[in-house]
Amino acid sequence: MSHIATGDGGPLPVTVLLVEDDEVIRRSVAMALERYGYRVSTAGDGLTGLELFRAGGHDLLLLDVMLPGLDGIGLCRRIRETSMDPILMMSARGDDLDVISGLEAGADDYVVKPVDTAVLVARIRSLLRRATYPPAASSQVTSSPATYSPAGASADPAVPAAAGSAGPQPGPRHHHGARLRFGDLAIDTGGLEVFLAGEPIALAPTELRLLLEFAAHPGIVLDRETLLRDVWDYDWDGDTRVVDLCVQRLRKKIGAGRIETVRGFGYKLRR
Repeated sequence: MSHIATGDGGPLPVTVLLVEDDEVIRRSVAMALERYGYRVSTAGDGLTGLELFRAGGHDLLLLDVMLPGLDGIGLCRRIRETSMDPILMMSARGDDLDVISGLEAGADDYVVKPVDTAVLVARIRSLLRRATYPPAASSQVTSSPATYSPAGASADPAVPAAAGSAGPQPGPRHHHGARLRFGDLAIDTGGLEVFLAGEPIALAPTELRLLLEFAAHPGIVLDRETLLRDVWDYDWDGDTRVVDLCVQRLRKKIGAGRIETVRGFGYKLRR
């Protein structure tokens, strides 16, 4: 069964909003996910999907690209105006334009139809882990939060401890963190908040994990395969364009010059 832990100790089933116009695909995907223990609500067009999203109660959104009324790209953009919930796009063609447009609109990942159920569930689980668990880079903040400071960053101990989230966590629980500073960019690793010139920045879970991974290794080049493994939690070969588009979105939010492209190798956070 697929559950998310709650503060009262009672796990709730994960609820997926599936928006797919093909009735056969919609029913088959919903049935497959339900066999894995997910709750699934469905819509056959983008506008209905938007209404269901606004009604709330969903943990992850699974959106087809080609939808009547409001297509999947437009729906993704509308959702991103108010929510950082995980979004997984489905494309029947695997077309480069579909992939790039979906990721640029704010989707966290994509799959190509027809998709194997095991692959789809693995992607969903990976997205939920990224959205629910503390980013891997924050695990480097342990017993001495006031002194944690990767080379090139300054640590600010005057940051209140973050309340621990309920439920099982992979590895040790961390209730404290440092505030890392890279110029006017500040990252609260305990509260999982990011500030630019003192103003908070809203980052999607994947964007936050990516930034924390860079912040844990300032000035060090991280290749795309390493980022797919450590940030996207891929145990298989993934599309490195997912990394490139997420870096692009992150640059727009924290400043284009902060993450440097090292051609032929990958990316690094400037000290």
